[in-house]
Amino acid sequence: MKRTVQNSRLTFGDGSVSVQSMTNLPVTDVEGTCEQIRRLVSAGCDVVRIALPNTQSVASFRRVREEFPAIPLVADVHFNSDLAVAAMQAGADKVRINPGNMSEESLERVVRCAKERDVIIRVGVNGGSVGKEEIKRYGGKTQALYGMLERYVRFFEERDFFKLVLSVKSSDVAETVEVNRQAAKLGYPMHVGLTEAGPLRQGIIKNAMALGALLTQGIGDTVRVSLTAHPVDEVKAALDILRALHLRGGVTFVSCPQCGRCTIDLEKVACRVYEHVKDCPKNIKIAVMGCEVNGPGECADADIGIAGAGGNYVFFRQGKKYKVAQGEDAVRQFLEEIDRLIQC
Repeated sequence: MKRTVQNSRLTFGDGSVSVQSMTNLPVTDVEGTCEQIRRLVSAGCDVVRIALPNTQSVASFRRVREEFPAIPLVADVHFNSDLAVAAMQAGADKVRINPGNMSEESLERVVRCAKERDVIIRVGVNGGSVGKEEIKRYGGKTQALYGMLERYVRFFEERDFFKLVLSVKSSDVAETVEVNRQAAKLGYPMHVGLTEAGPLRQGIIKNAMALGALLTQGIGDTVRVSLTAHPVDEVKAALDILRALHLRGGVTFVSCPQCGRCTIDLEKVACRVYEHVKDCPKNIKIAVMGCEVNGPGECADADIGIAGAGGNYVFFRQGKKYKVAQGEDAVRQFLEEIDRLIQC
């Protein structure tokens, strides 16, 4: 049976998948870090991770914690168990560590403090932390990633510590999917994502492929879309992926690819409508179609839709035509109709 992490600050009670991102400023820039967290939360981020590389960063983390008492904060610590302990004492809800870069004695200190403070430990293993010796010992990189993670989990279990979240990532899509499928069998909440996925376009595609494959199988309690981009872009991409899988509420937007029958500037109209509704949290479906062929059929299950027809625009509700408008003003009218529907 899957062990549950009883901490409502880090998981949703309704089974929803949490979105996580990571600040990309030194936490010693407290003002800048706080402003970034505000932007992340405003964009829809549920959990914020912060890197703590030294003692000075822990003091700054405490100040950030005081500024955001209700936002789940994760301290990202490597190598130094003293920093992990200090982070918990400074108010971290969770500490992210790679047990492979700490001694057994150091890990036991972390466990003792986590028990005392009721803090979650995220056990992380990345493709970059797997050496040639481990790959040879386990018989392959995927096997090594899983083998190391399982070994770390057993270490915590032997010390009666079960408040774990597991994370095992690679920069390769297929490898990430396979090792997470194996890791899910260990029975703990999973933080899923792709590491070192690259800049915006490539990174979103690779993350969508990996996360889609895992989430459709019920694997993943927290997600991060790692990108070489601003953290807010990570949050937006993660929410788009979750909405596409119907794991988050919000607008479902559809538009056709356009063909020679189209008599309107479909790309312009679709982009204008999408920009108007993309952040709407209401569960409605909106369709924008280029011609009368796709209109009735593709708009059939949409709450509201519009389709080009001989230079005019036909409006649909639940697939039924109810209005015809002309010219540029038609799009404005359509946006007004959408706003009225959202406010209902």
